[in-house]
Amino acid sequence: MAQRYFTVTWDQLHRDSKALAWRLLELAPWKGVVAITRGGLIPAAIIARELECRIIETVSVVTYDEETKGEPRVMKPPAAAGDGTGWLIIDDLVDTGTTAKVVRAMLPHAHFATIYAKPAGKPVVDTFVTEVSQDTWILFPWDTEVQFIAPIAKGQVAK
Repeated sequence: MAQRYFTVTWDQLHRDSKALAWRLLELAPWKGVVAITRGGLIPAAIIARELECRIIETVSVVTYDEETKGEPRVMKPPAAAGDGTGWLIIDDLVDTGTTAKVVRAMLPHAHFATIYAKPAGKPVVDTFVTEVSQDTWILFPWDTEVQFIAPIAKGQVAK
């Protein structure tokens, strides 16, 4: 099956983060937000602003780079969130759920929210905004660059 791509712009990321904040508002108040680095940092900042959370903690789990997947490694645990009671975990995406399961084990009583969710990871999170297919690669604005693309007609082979 061919790889699918879903490009997310800065504007869309902001709108989707705000939509997630609306869903989380009814569950407030929160003691604070735990952002999963690196993808969860920007959504967490937007959501913390919308929910008026002043305490933002981070957790860093490395499971893959652009080319390989490996065993998850906790690079930085959340220092101040205890068992997660009253805390909100934010990430940009739950894919296979590998990172989410590691963070859930550290903060079992936190509420886990992501903007985007794929079917394999969806059961691990409590709240999300948009579901995308498992074979879709999300291109976030911090991973992309604007560049010229030739018109479709230029790519056609002459008949």
